[in-house]
Amino acid sequence: MRIRHLREKLLFTLAYLAFIAVLYAFQVPCFFLCFFRHPCPGCGMTRAYVALLQGEVLSAFHCHPMFWAVPVIYLFILFDGQLFRSRGLNTTVLILLGLGFLLTWLWRMIL
Repeated sequence: MRIRHLREKLLFTLAYLAFIAVLYAFQVPCFFLCFFRHPCPGCGMTRAYVALLQGEVLSAFHCHPMFWAVPVIYLFILFDGQLFRSRGLNTTVLILLGLGFLLTWLWRMIL
């Protein structure tokens, strides 16, 4: 399993996390919510991670039930989409994660 451009990916990750921290610190609302008047599929993710960092796992699930999937998706990015040896398994896991986000988003739109 080769990891191409690991240094660039890690630097991008740090820059992205710094960007999210600045948005959170200045309480910038979700861009998707501002433009479309509906929450995005990731709305609540930052609150979920803040709750998780405070040790409140149930609150994290309440904020966004798919918060646990982000590290898995990040591993896919780090390993160039080849987290598992089987290409079919990689595809299946990514599709299931996408469906999880979609179903969570639709459920929240209904409620």
